[in-house]
Amino acid sequence: MPGMLSSLRTPRVRSVQFPIRICLILIGNHYKSLNWVSRRQNLTGHIAIIDYGSGNLRSAAKAFEKVISQENLDLDVLITSRPEDVESAEKIVLPGQGAFGDCITALKACPGMIEAMENAVRRRGVPFLGICVGMQLLATRGLENGIFPGLNWIPGEVVKLDPANDGKNNAPLKIPHMGWNGIMYHLSDAGPQDNRHPVFRHNESGAHFYFVHSYHYRPHDIGTVAAVTEYGGPVVAAVAYENICGLQFHPEKSQQAGLQLIADFLSWRP
Repeated sequence: MPGMLSSLRTPRVRSVQFPIRICLILIGNHYKSLNWVSRRQNLTGHIAIIDYGSGNLRSAAKAFEKVISQENLDLDVLITSRPEDVESAEKIVLPGQGAFGDCITALKACPGMIEAMENAVRRRGVPFLGICVGMQLLATRGLENGIFPGLNWIPGEVVKLDPANDGKNNAPLKIPHMGWNGIMYHLSDAGPQDNRHPVFRHNESGAHFYFVHSYHYRPHDIGTVAAVTEYGGPVVAAVAYENICGLQFHPEKSQQAGLQLIADFLSWRP
């Protein structure tokens, strides 16, 4: 309906640029008000992993199935392209790999899918996790091989990585950024503070995750930055707003740290 989407909640845009070290100080207690619940609870229903022809869906599904089994959760994992499965899900996961433009075009080509995502995530508050390009699609637009509009759930741009030299032998860092990197959640002159987003609840600052990407997210609002990594300079590793979280790295490829994150996502009650 005309005007309906304009009534949906979006992050307030503050036109502040990086560096992210300053951003992390300013995040402060932003995530302390978000909740998680006991991880051994009797959830019922299903996790919808959206199939729109992009991403290693089976790998993601196996990681979720493993955690569900370990935590004795009453949940099924559905790899699905059916909007009705997405609307009825307890949690929604959007994987993605490849170019931004190809992924958003494929997602839009699934009849009714974006509408179902809007209804479930933005209207009813169903917890959502975007992985790799699935995170990048949350942005306002992507600038890979052209200009492509994204979902605009967490305003920002997806731009090409431009890392500085590695600082050791003055050699240029390779693109794509591929491999294990530690992530940081917070910096404070007052000393250590537990400002982690609930999906990182049981992973300490410095935990390593597996990255594969050539483009990165630049959110307009620094308050939506949930974690950063270093690759010739600071790079956003995770964004979050209300019931929406996006990860640049692959939790399903990140061994125990990734499984722990998935467990915390399943426990998260925003």
